[in-house]
Amino acid sequence: MPSRSNGLAAEMEAVRTLALVGAAAAGKTSLAETLLHAAGAIGTRGSIERGSTVSDHDPLERRLQHSLNASLMHLEHSGTRIHLIDTPGGADLLGQSLPALEAVETAAIVVNANAGIEPMTLRMMDYAASRHLTRIIVVNKIDDAGVDLAALLADIQAACGRECLPLNLPADGGTRVVDCFYNREGQSDIGNVDAAHRALVEQVVEVDAAFVERYLADGDVDPGELHAPLEQALREGHLIPVCFVSARSGAGVAELLDVIVKLLPNPTEANPPDFLVGEGADAKPMQARPDPSLHVLAHVFRVTSDPYVGKLGIFRVHQGTVVCGSQLYIGDGRKPFKVSHLFRLQGKDHVEVSRAVPGDIVAVAKIEEIHFDAVLHDAAEDDHVHLAPLAFPVPVHGLAVEPARHGDEQRAWEILGKLTAEDPCLRIEHVAATNETVLYGLGELHLRIVLDRLREVYRFEVQTRPPRVAYRETVLASAQGHHRHKKQTGGSGQFGEVFLRIEPLARGAGFQFADEVRGGAIPGQFIPAVEKGVREALASGVIAGYPVVDVRVVVYDGKHHSVDSKDIAFATAGRKAFMAAIREGRPVVLEPIVQIEIVMPDSSVGDVTGDLSSRRGLVTGTSAMGAGTAAVHGQVPMAELASYQSRLNAMTSGQGRYTIALSHYDAVPAPIQQTLMGQHRVREED
Repeated sequence: MPSRSNGLAAEMEAVRTLALVGAAAAGKTSLAETLLHAAGAIGTRGSIERGSTVSDHDPLERRLQHSLNASLMHLEHSGTRIHLIDTPGGADLLGQSLPALEAVETAAIVVNANAGIEPMTLRMMDYAASRHLTRIIVVNKIDDAGVDLAALLADIQAACGRECLPLNLPADGGTRVVDCFYNREGQSDIGNVDAAHRALVEQVVEVDAAFVERYLADGDVDPGELHAPLEQALREGHLIPVCFVSARSGAGVAELLDVIVKLLPNPTEANPPDFLVGEGADAKPMQARPDPSLHVLAHVFRVTSDPYVGKLGIFRVHQGTVVCGSQLYIGDGRKPFKVSHLFRLQGKDHVEVSRAVPGDIVAVAKIEEIHFDAVLHDAAEDDHVHLAPLAFPVPVHGLAVEPARHGDEQRAWEILGKLTAEDPCLRIEHVAATNETVLYGLGELHLRIVLDRLREVYRFEVQTRPPRVAYRETVLASAQGHHRHKKQTGGSGQFGEVFLRIEPLARGAGFQFADEVRGGAIPGQFIPAVEKGVREALASGVIAGYPVVDVRVVVYDGKHHSVDSKDIAFATAGRKAFMAAIREGRPVVLEPIVQIEIVMPDSSVGDVTGDLSSRRGLVTGTSAMGAGTAAVHGQVPMAELASYQSRLNAMTSGQGRYTIALSHYDAVPAPIQQTLMGQHRVREED
C-alpha cells in the first residue's frame, strides 16, 4: 500500500501554477475564462462586457470593464490541478501584478496579436526572468482580421531572443493550431511544421550533450524522451515557448491546457524561490524544498481587506503541508494562529479544502496579524526566513488627501492604511514639512482607483489637492541679529535681550546651535529658552513660511534682569533676534531637485528631452534599452512635475513612465522667490 507521504508527493507533482501577465487589452481575463470553461470548471463562459467573468468580480472592475486586481482561480485538467492568476495589465497597477510572480512556477506573457510587442510585455518578461521563472508567451486573438502572425513571431524573437520558439503554429486562418513539438508533419499559416519541430528539438537537446550526439547521429529524437532536458531548458531560459490561441473562438485553448500539463514544470522541476535567512548584509540564501513531509514554509503574496468579509491572506505553499487545525507562525511572531479554515479561491468564491501541499495557493481569513510578504511557518528555526524582495517601482505620483468631514482624520488614516497594506506600490505619508497627508501611487489611474474604492467600498469621502512642494529657507551670508524683549504688565514683568549671529552651512548639514556667552550676560538656565525660540522660527520660516535649514546660530551676548527675566522672555528674544539675522543674511528659498529617469519609446526622446528642458530640467544622459525603448536621465525641480504623468502620456502615447529620487536642494530663481514671499505676506495678513 502506498504511504501517505508518497500520496502527498504525487499530489504535489500534479500541480501547476501559472500567472497570466502582460499589457492591458491583451485578453488575459478572456483567456482565463475560456480556460476555465474548456476544463469544465465553469458551465458558461462569462463576458467582460456583462461583468460576469470569474476573475473580474470587483464592482469597480465590472464598471470599468478591465482588471484592477490579481484574481485567483483553479481548474483540473488530465488529473492535474492548475492554479491560475489573472493580473491587471496597466502600468499603474504593477503593485497587483508583480506579487503574482512570487506564487508561480510559470509566467505566461499574453500578447495581443493586433498590438504586438508592447512596453508592458517587455517589462513582465524582464521581471519574470529576474525571479528565474519559466516563461511562456501566449499570442492571443490569432483569428482577428488582418493580423500578420509571421511578422509578430519575428518581432517576438527580435525583442525577446531567438530562444522564443513556437510549440504550435496557427492554421486555417487562425481557426486552429497545429502542434510542432510532438508532430513534424503538415503546414501552418506561418511556415513549415517540420522546420519548427527541428528548431525546437535542437534548442532543447543543446542543454544535454548525450542528446546532442543522438540527434546528430539519428537526425531526430523522440520528443517523449525530452522531458528532463526540456525542463532544464525552461529553467535556464534557454527555451521560451510560444503558443497561439484565440480566447474568443477557443482555437488553441485545449492545446494550451495540454502544454501546461505535459510540458510546464511542477513544483519539483522549477527553480526554487530565493529565500533568505537573516536581515540586511548578514542575510544568507536558503532553499525551500518542495517536500510535503518537511516543516512548513509559505509566503503571503496578497492581502485583501473587505469591510464586510474581513481580512484575507493569500499564500503559496513552498515546503511542507498545511492542514486544517494546524498552527502557523507569522514571521518572527511569538504567537501562532490556528488554521481553522483553508480556502482555494475561484474568483470571489471560497472553496474550502482540508490541506495544501507545495505548489498550492490557498487563503486564510480573519487573521488580523497576517500581512503582505509575510512568511508562514511552523518551526522556530524559520523565524527570520523571508523571500528576497521584488524590485517594485517607486510610487512618485502624490495626492494630498484629507477627510471631507472634520474629525474623521483617524478613520481616514486607518482605511488608507488597509489599502496600502494590499498594494506594495501604494504609500501613505504624513509630510511634516507641509503638514499634509500625501498618498503616493504609480500614476493618476492608480490613485483614482484608490479614491473610487474609498468612496464606493468604504463609503468614505475625502478631499484631494496636489501636494505642496516642500520648500526650505536658508542664508547665503553670515549676519547678526539682536532683540530686546521687555514687557511690563503691572506685576512681575518680562525681560530678555539676545545678541546672536548666524552662519551658512553646507547643503544638507542641518542646524547647529552654539553658546558663546561669557561673564553670565545670559544665565545658563536661560540658554535652552533662547534655543527654543530659535527652533520655533526655524520651523515656521522667516521670509516665505518654510522651514529654515543649513544654518549655524551662535548666541554670544545679551542681558538679563534679576527679577523679570523668564524663559518666555528669552524664547521671544531669541526667536526675533534670529529672524532679524536671517533677513540680513541674504536669505533664499530652496526647492527640492530630483533625479528623474524617464522610460519611453525611442521615437519620443526628442519630445521628452525638450519638455524636460522647458521645465528648468537638466538632461544628464540618454540610453538605449532595446526593443525600441530608451531612457532619459536628468534632474528637475520637484515643483515642475505637477501632473507630469499626463504630459508624458501625451508625448509618448501613454507608454512613458518615470521614477524620481530626491537629489538635493537648490535656490529657486528670483522671480519664483518673490512670488513665494508675496504669498507668505498675504497669508500673514489674513
